[in-house]
Amino acid sequence: MTQGALTGLRLIEMGQLIAGPFCGQLMGDHGAEVIKIEPPVVGDAMRSWGQGIPLWFSVVGRNKKSITLNLREKEGQAIVKKLVEKADFLLENFRAGTMEKWGLDYETLSAINKGLIMIRVSGYGQTGPYSHRAGYGGIGEAMGGMRYIMGEPDRPPSRAGLSIGDSLAATYACLGALMALEYRHKTGEGQVVDSAIYEAVLANMESTVAEYTVAGHIRERTGSILPKIAPSNVYPTSDGSVLIGGNQDSVWKRMSAMMGRPELGEDPRYATHVARGENQAELDDLIMAWTRTIASQDLLDMCEEHGVPAGNVYRAPEMLADPHFQAREALVKVDHPQHENFVMQNVAPKLSKSPGHIDSVGPELGAHNEAIYGELLGMDSATMADLEERGII
Repeated sequence: MTQGALTGLRLIEMGQLIAGPFCGQLMGDHGAEVIKIEPPVVGDAMRSWGQGIPLWFSVVGRNKKSITLNLREKEGQAIVKKLVEKADFLLENFRAGTMEKWGLDYETLSAINKGLIMIRVSGYGQTGPYSHRAGYGGIGEAMGGMRYIMGEPDRPPSRAGLSIGDSLAATYACLGALMALEYRHKTGEGQVVDSAIYEAVLANMESTVAEYTVAGHIRERTGSILPKIAPSNVYPTSDGSVLIGGNQDSVWKRMSAMMGRPELGEDPRYATHVARGENQAELDDLIMAWTRTIASQDLLDMCEEHGVPAGNVYRAPEMLADPHFQAREALVKVDHPQHENFVMQNVAPKLSKSPGHIDSVGPELGAHNEAIYGELLGMDSATMADLEERGII
């Protein structure tokens, strides 16, 4: 196992799908030992997820150890408590109240290990009138305000194409866990990290609420543009399209020169940020008339030469072919027991002295039962066989 910034720390991961496990992935990427608890026989439902072929678990389960354990049984709950004795973090993303029902509430677990940091990810948080509701990422995205402003203005709200609400909540959970770890360094005490999906989405909603409370303004769906921010759009070319962001005053002057129209940089209709915002549609039409005559690569080359931010809209094939991705090893090929040419996104962010690393894809269900139950907890083979026969592990 490669050393990382979190090497030496142990996290017990409970729950399934994305909102909890992505937090575990982030911590495992940087060296934490992540012991993932899964239901016997069936495992995490994420094992069957993915488009085209179920590969998602291979990514979100990377760098983890898998054990099977029936959390609904008293014996299973007792084993969790033994694991907690030897853990730094416990991560769960069940509906609020589930851990309490199982006798695995923070008060009980912290009495076993006062330094335990309990990371709780849920739809609505651990308190409040909605806390016991079932909450998936899409619901949190809607309640947090993101879904309303996504999509085209003449159509119903859209989605991001990814489980962004779950991933945001998991990322904030990871951030909170590391802040709680720093607090533990100072006090010796653990605490609860309560990450709600809707609040993680809300935290990224910029000034949308303030715009309403101060000015009565409600943001609406605007498609590919940012209202009053121009030029910033996807512009058609002779063979495709290119995303250009020329909305800063100095950048716009360079862009107008690039277009062979330097006078536009001084034109009162476009010279300032406010003016361009007021004339956004007219300016986009003018730019599109020009970009339609140019091939995408030629336009990108021109933008680079003139210092105008621009880029292609990438899919997986374009990412794999891009020399910048290759130079920074943004994608990495990892050995997989079933699949050849298994490539996935590398660890982010990059640390200069203690970089993260991907040592393995998501493991087979229960692959580490013997190591964890036998070596870590000291169970003998007869005990493990009995627990397995009775469906506890």
